[in-house]
Amino acid sequence: MAELRWNPLLKDWTIVASHRQNRPQMPKAWCPFCPGSGKVPENYDIYRYDNDFPALDQSPPEPENVGSDFYRTKPAYGKCEVILYSPKHDALIWELDLKHLRKLVDLWCERYIELSKDEKIKYIYPFENRGKEVGVTMPHPHGQIYGYSVVPLKLQLELESSREYYEENNECLICRMNKEEEEFQKRIIIENEDFICYLPFFTDYPFGVFIVSKEHRSKMIDFTEREKDNFSSILKDITGTFDSIYDKVFPYMMAIHQAPVNSAEYGDYDKYFHFHVEFYPPLRESDKIKYNASSETGAWANCNPRNVEETAEELREAYRKFSSKNSK
Repeated sequence: MAELRWNPLLKDWTIVASHRQNRPQMPKAWCPFCPGSGKVPENYDIYRYDNDFPALDQSPPEPENVGSDFYRTKPAYGKCEVILYSPKHDALIWELDLKHLRKLVDLWCERYIELSKDEKIKYIYPFENRGKEVGVTMPHPHGQIYGYSVVPLKLQLELESSREYYEENNECLICRMNKEEEEFQKRIIIENEDFICYLPFFTDYPFGVFIVSKEHRSKMIDFTEREKDNFSSILKDITGTFDSIYDKVFPYMMAIHQAPVNSAEYGDYDKYFHFHVEFYPPLRESDKIKYNASSETGAWANCNPRNVEETAEELREAYRKFSSKNSK
């Protein structure tokens, strides 16, 4: 079964993909993403791979006959792709050179352009899950891209908040966030010519940094060539910083937020929406996880168990350590 089910309480769609429950457990000695597996080319740097067990499909089955006029269903239309970062099974992002990472950025851009040609797709969402702490069973370095047929609720809220702020203040909401963080300084972790990485004032994860473009860009394909290079650079720096906090591979969820596609109802979103990357790292200490329990999950009342300004200093120290080690 694969279908979308309407949640009238939240006015949102739930993806039901029960077929994914039947995904096989991969043998420890075999990885489908490694050269020699027969599933990927023998030689590649970055590679796009159609998900074998997609939650969304461009030829979806008809929904089960279990809904009603009230409990609506519709086909789980969309696209699910896997993006392989490297042929090396145990590679880490920060170990890849900048030319290699630039190929990843270029592929994200290529897929945004290609998937947007499908007018049924409304939002293109590159993301990465890293570490067993967030449920990863395939350690080979990879991320994913989902092309949704509806704009997900969180992105709807970001778009609506950004449009409302722009209409009231004639200013981009995230440009204003950048200005606040630049003036305060103490939550900034890394900065280069074109991007700034900081722990937002309101972040609900102890190490939940944002990467934000300094210039107002609504989507990755709007970046200049220099911006693409500097985006590659700051991705390398922040992932290396994460792994330097506790001197071990640091788990996280990475979410790339950019303008929707084929969504005229949101008006001129290029004017008011601002590209950014949100990280959700579950660790609050080396051996302790920040769980989203009843308050966070049931009430959406997020709680950060640590002071943002203190963890920002820990991140800056980790960045200094990573930079020192990486320059040798």
